Amino acid sequence: MLAVIFLDALSACSPQLNDEQERYSVLIINGTVYDGSLEPARNTNIGISGDRIVSMDASPDATADLIIDAAGKTVVPGFIDPHTHAEGDLLDDASKANINYLTQGVTTVFVGNDGRGLPDLEDKLAIMQRQGIGSNVAFFTGHGTAREKTLGLEDRAPNDEELEQMREFVANDMRAGALGLSTGLFYRPGSYAETDEVIELAKIAAEFGGVYDSHIRDESSYNIGLLGAVKEVIEIAEKADIPVHIAHLKALGRDVWGQSGDIIALIDAARDRGVEITADQYPWRASGTSLSSSLIPRWVMADSEQAMFERLANPDLEDRIREEMEANLWRRGGDESLLITGESEWRGMTLQEIAERMNLDPIDAAVEVVRGGDPSIASFNMNPDDIDALAIQPWVMTGSDGSGGHPRKYASYPKAYQDMVVTKSLFSMQHFVHRSAGLVADFFYLCDRGYLRPGLKADIAIIDLDNFRPVADFEHPTELSTGISDLLVNGKLAIRDSQYTGVLSGTVVNRQRLDCPD
Repeated sequence: MLAVIFLDALSACSPQLNDEQERYSVLIINGTVYDGSLEPARNTNIGISGDRIVSMDASPDATADLIIDAAGKTVVPGFIDPHTHAEGDLLDDASKANINYLTQGVTTVFVGNDGRGLPDLEDKLAIMQRQGIGSNVAFFTGHGTAREKTLGLEDRAPNDEELEQMREFVANDMRAGALGLSTGLFYRPGSYAETDEVIELAKIAAEFGGVYDSHIRDESSYNIGLLGAVKEVIEIAEKADIPVHIAHLKALGRDVWGQSGDIIALIDAARDRGVEITADQYPWRASGTSLSSSLIPRWVMADSEQAMFERLANPDLEDRIREEMEANLWRRGGDESLLITGESEWRGMTLQEIAERMNLDPIDAAVEVVRGGDPSIASFNMNPDDIDALAIQPWVMTGSDGSGGHPRKYASYPKAYQDMVVTKSLFSMQHFVHRSAGLVADFFYLCDRGYLRPGLKADIAIIDLDNFRPVADFEHPTELSTGISDLLVNGKLAIRDSQYTGVLSGTVVNRQRLDCPD
């Protein structure tokens, strides 16, 4: 404990520098530095004062309260994850350090994705600031949250008064510092919204300089199809005049395998027309969602959970529901491809194994599991060729979409490095760093992070690349990654010599109040 207090006190110092004395609170020397751009690495020394980088060419003989010798290691800006579900962890005293992200080199996480903005936003942000958090957190306003607050789970369009209430909800969150508007058009209640509704709300986010982030309406062939969903998100961008980001871009299921080339062509054409559009990607063949979301039609899920179960039990609807659920199961790769990962008596078993244990067919077994709690699943539904084709696009970022029971919450960044840089040589180390830090900061207008430059926040990861590896897998999804030897969040050491220091130096990022360097 004394060591933690000592480190915290050292890194909190903010000495004033002058021309006669080169002194820093932290000095990082002898490292191989990738600054977050696409420039090659260089050997240089980094001087930090308080929470800012003040020199990228510090003298190795300068004095500092703490000197970190990074010889043989790689120094990069802290990674920025554009898609997580870490809000619950950050609000929980037991997990507020966000260690599973820190040990991946991630110093900033985004929350409120998939349209799931934070209800009682300002109260929750105040809790995070008051109790302390290990990483920085930025947030979206959620379309699904606004819609449910206004319409509940009704499958209908809002009237003029209700749409105005939703506009004001979005505006209030934007005033509080949201990055932009997030939607989950695949999920209820977002799936009940027509495109025009989303455009109207995206226009509000645009008024505040925000972006539009979307789990698109279809990543497979559930409704309008993958290509139709990409076209819809581009239409929203053009009609709302807003930059757009596609969450966890993928070709999900055998119906759409091989469509990555068509996706890329659509996005490149939009970019050529001047649309600002990017996407993120996690490096796993398996996606993650709830069992109900993967199989049960959205019209069955409307209104309430009770209404859903009444429809599932209605003999007049049985044939239609079963036909649609069987089609959804086929899209997902069959009962052997769905693995229960969430809290459940069935955790670690596939739907095929559960059906055999229950002596039911897979559809009936799935309904029984949903009745018992609707756990999260991993769905093995992607083609490696599509993953690789999307990975190399210059507008694709690294992201985790971290959720309980899936190893992506603990291991996405080292896995992306190992798969794409080391094993397949899909791109260079500087490209990996840029897609994981600088590109994210640029697109979401985080002008004070994402690069190693004087004046920016000192979010810095020092990596032993030989040991930068994922440890978590689907059998052991909560194992921490290895290879981050030291990590600074806002100039304070969160990890020292591969050990968490206990420091909670993260902050809530307010997009309306960034302190950007000149």
